[in-house]
Amino acid sequence: MTRILSFLSVGEGILPGVGVPLRRRSGRSVYRESTPVAEVAGVVESAWTGLVGCRRPLRVFPDGCVDLVWDGRGLAAVTTVRGVLRHELPSAEWTVGLRLRCGVGGAVLGLPMTDLTAEATPLRDLWAGKARRAEARLAECGAPGEARSVLEELVAERLRDVELDGLSIAAARALRSPGARTDRVAAALGVSERGLRRHVRHEIGAGPKELQRVLRFRRFLNRVEAVARDRSSLADVAAEVGYADQSHLGRECRRLSDSSPGALVRSWTGRNVPD
Repeated sequence: MTRILSFLSVGEGILPGVGVPLRRRSGRSVYRESTPVAEVAGVVESAWTGLVGCRRPLRVFPDGCVDLVWDGRGLAAVTTVRGVLRHELPSAEWTVGLRLRCGVGGAVLGLPMTDLTAEATPLRDLWAGKARRAEARLAECGAPGEARSVLEELVAERLRDVELDGLSIAAARALRSPGARTDRVAAALGVSERGLRRHVRHEIGAGPKELQRVLRFRRFLNRVEAVARDRSSLADVAAEVGYADQSHLGRECRRLSDSSPGALVRSWTGRNVPD
């Protein structure tokens, strides 16, 4: 789910920013992404459905995004940009969510992202009556597609009342490049480095340098399959995605996921990741 399922297998791949089961339980969660409706596509990166099964603990890895999640009990905004989140996934037939694009979280939620901790924040605490009415509608949905439509309508309604920060969106896009330098990104966008930091912290919850660390880690997650299938090595992938060397990858991986690179590779093959 970035997130609340932050690293489960999808077909034959691994989903960055979603969740790693800490212990194997009966049944297997399934995570599927889909394209959001055009009305919200400017701020929603993807819509997703999780087929959960039994209750289980997850680790949710940072990805710089915000997910709006309906888990059958409540509607929450989940953010993990500053570190790994341990989350108890409730037993449910299905869950649904919308992953907001990196750089729009503060505008859509209506507060600086630095005000949110790395956890699931009940959306009713942020949007009051609108969130409660959406929860009532979601509780009556009989299928994931119906629930996804409710979430998309909620975001579309929210967009009528907010002004997006185009600078933060452009900065997040530019900082994805492995060779990006914050001073050059700031200059290209016509702001000082201090101004860039202020915009990025408001919309994402961390400064440009921290965001770069998270985005580099996501690039590594996207290459885990290649290592698991012996198409590449950890040393080669570390160099490809922007780490100084394999030791640098190891330090950052433990910091952002509480696991070693090798453990994440093993999790892709279906073996357990230790708690």
